[in-house]
Amino acid sequence: MSLTKKHTEYINWVNELKTLIQRTQIKASILVNRELMSLYWTIGKSISEKVNTANWGSSVVEELSKDLKEEFPNQKGFSRSNLFSMKKWFEFYSQSEIDIEKIQQLVGQIPWGHNVVIISKSKNIEEAIFYSNKTIENNWSRSVLLHQIELNLYERHGKAITNFTETLPTPHSELATETLKDPYKFDFLTLQEKALEKDIEIQLVKHITSFLLELGTGFSFVGQQVPVKIDNQDFYIDLLFYHIKLKCYVVVELKAIEFKAEFAGKMNLYLSAIDDSLKTKAENPTIGLLLCKSKSKIIAEYALRGMTQPIGIAEYEISNAIPKEIKTELPTIEEIELATTKAIRNAGDSNE
Repeated sequence: MSLTKKHTEYINWVNELKTLIQRTQIKASILVNRELMSLYWTIGKSISEKVNTANWGSSVVEELSKDLKEEFPNQKGFSRSNLFSMKKWFEFYSQSEIDIEKIQQLVGQIPWGHNVVIISKSKNIEEAIFYSNKTIENNWSRSVLLHQIELNLYERHGKAITNFTETLPTPHSELATETLKDPYKFDFLTLQEKALEKDIEIQLVKHITSFLLELGTGFSFVGQQVPVKIDNQDFYIDLLFYHIKLKCYVVVELKAIEFKAEFAGKMNLYLSAIDDSLKTKAENPTIGLLLCKSKSKIIAEYALRGMTQPIGIAEYEISNAIPKEIKTELPTIEEIELATTKAIRNAGDSNE
């Protein structure tokens, strides 16, 4: 065997072993987390029973914390505040009419820090279960989870106005509906309130990672200003995506004004064109998403009646991180560039 061939086989062999080890580590960490969550659940239940039923009082938690830390000095997690969190965690979910074992299995797949955030920020069990499922589905870090809760994803998901029930088969229409939200939060953009569609589009592509996070799991960016030719006429789609789970293309059109009925007709045209030019037989019909600055719910619903292609209509919101009164006092990009040019020119004149 040649050295080169041997070297190649060795690299492939090592890579296979690395992959095996990584998979085992992931499985091991999941099992460890489940066991830890099971322990925390049992401790929380026991504390709840002693404090509420046996009338031991909450002061027993502080005493328990001291005893556990003394017995297990190298194990973290037995602080007074953390023990109270375990109690709160158990009591939060024990109010549910849902099978408690199913809930325990669900939350057992999530790290402890995530669980604490979820029960602290969720208004009810349904919301907590929603964020637990989304955390598992999207593999969210704690910071991303917190960000999604702050953006009120639970209240927004599945809220876009659509005609999916009429244009898509039942299983697919339900999944597609759950995929869209309303409104979409573009808090990562710092555009002015009267930003043009082109400006928003450019910024969304520039911050494509943040945009994909807001769109949700499964979206893959295909292109910007994608050309479509219909009867020798050129049209350009603002943004084109592909959704892996839905197995379909998604056309996104941006409108920096209130929704108008004619927007739906033009979107219907685009979707038909994409279905004819890009979609394969194995893929599902292309979905359209109209993102508008505002909309009338009634006009949007009427506009979608009779449309043959699946379309969703939602609003978008741009962050107003800088207060309006301060923003008006700040210089524009053009003013900054002009001032910089003058400064450079003056510096050059003084050096002559």
